[in-house]
Amino acid sequence: MPYVNSLGGCIVLDALGLDDSCADVYRTLLAQPQADLGDLRVRLGISDDELRTALDKLSELALIRPSLEEPQLFRAVDPELGIQALIARQQERLAAEQQRVERLRVAAVQLAADFAASRPRKTMPDVERLDGIEEIRDRIHVLVRAVTVEVMTLAPGGAQSAASMEAAKPQDQELLARGVRMRTLYLDSVRNSPATVSYAKWLSEQGGEVRTATSLPIRLMIMDRNVAIVPTDGEDSAAGALVLTGNGTLTALCALFESIWDNGVPLGTGQRERERDHRGLIPQEAEALRLLGQGLTDEAVAKRLGVSPRTARRIAADLLELLGARSRFQAGARAVARGWLTGEE
Repeated sequence: MPYVNSLGGCIVLDALGLDDSCADVYRTLLAQPQADLGDLRVRLGISDDELRTALDKLSELALIRPSLEEPQLFRAVDPELGIQALIARQQERLAAEQQRVERLRVAAVQLAADFAASRPRKTMPDVERLDGIEEIRDRIHVLVRAVTVEVMTLAPGGAQSAASMEAAKPQDQELLARGVRMRTLYLDSVRNSPATVSYAKWLSEQGGEVRTATSLPIRLMIMDRNVAIVPTDGEDSAAGALVLTGNGTLTALCALFESIWDNGVPLGTGQRERERDHRGLIPQEAEALRLLGQGLTDEAVAKRLGVSPRTARRIAADLLELLGARSRFQAGARAVARGWLTGEE
C-alpha cells in the first residue's frame, strides 16, 4: 500500500491533515480488517478518546467506513477513492468561494462608481473627495500617521514606477517599525518586473506581506479597517479619490480584500503562471477569458491584467485557437457550451 507504507505515504497523510495516530489506525485496519475497537486500542496502545478522534478524522476523509456485515467493525477504503471524494468536495468549496469573490468585485466597482457619479460635493457624511495626485498623497500622509494596526492595499496596474516605490519606502518603513501589519496585493504580471519584485522583496524583508493575483478590480487602500481610499476614475487613479469611512462600505471593502488575499500567491513562493486548471488554462488565460466574456476590449483586459495591449491580443488569439473559433462571438458561445463560462460572466 504505497499511500501508507513509504515516505511518500507520510507526505500524503500529512497533506490530508492526518497525524501519526490516524496513520497507525489506518495501517492497522489495512493489515487486520477483523480488528474491533478493543483490538485497535490494545494493538496501538492508545486511549478510547484518541481512537475515536482518529476514526472520526478517517471517516470524514472517506478513508474508512463501517462494515456492512458487522457494524461494530471498520473497513479501510481504497485510498484513491477516498482522496478523490475529498478533492471533489474541495473543488465545490473553491467554486463557491470564487463566485463569492466575483460578486464582491462587482459590488466594489459599482460602489466606487456610484460614489463618484452621484456625490459631486467635496465632502459629505462618511465621504471626502480629493482632487489630483498631490491632494491624494497629502491626505494619505496624514491618515497613515494615525494607523495603529494594519494597512491593506490593492495595487493594480502592473509594474510600479521606480519613483513611486522609492517615495513609498520611508513611509512603509516607519509603519512597519511601529508594528503595523502591511499586506499588499499586486498583479501576477509584476513578477516580470525586476524593479517591482525588488521593492516587494525589500518590503517583505522589513516585515510586510506581499501576494499577487491574476487581476485586481480597483486600486484600494484600507487603514485600520475604518478608512478606505478608492479612485474616482478607474482609468486614471491620479485624477481624484474618495476617502470612505462608512461602516457598511468598509465592511464590504475589507471582505473584498480578504477574499482576493486568500486566493493570492505569496511573492516568494515562485510563479504560478504555468499551472493549468481543468480547462487547460493558466490563471492569466482564465481571467482573460472571463473579462472578454464581459465584453471588455483588448486594451481594458490589458489594463486589468497589467500587461501590454499586444500581450492581451496574443492571449485572446490563443483562446480563439484553443476553442477552435473564428470570431470572439463564436469563442464566447463555445466557452459557454463547454461550461468554461456560465453565460453570466
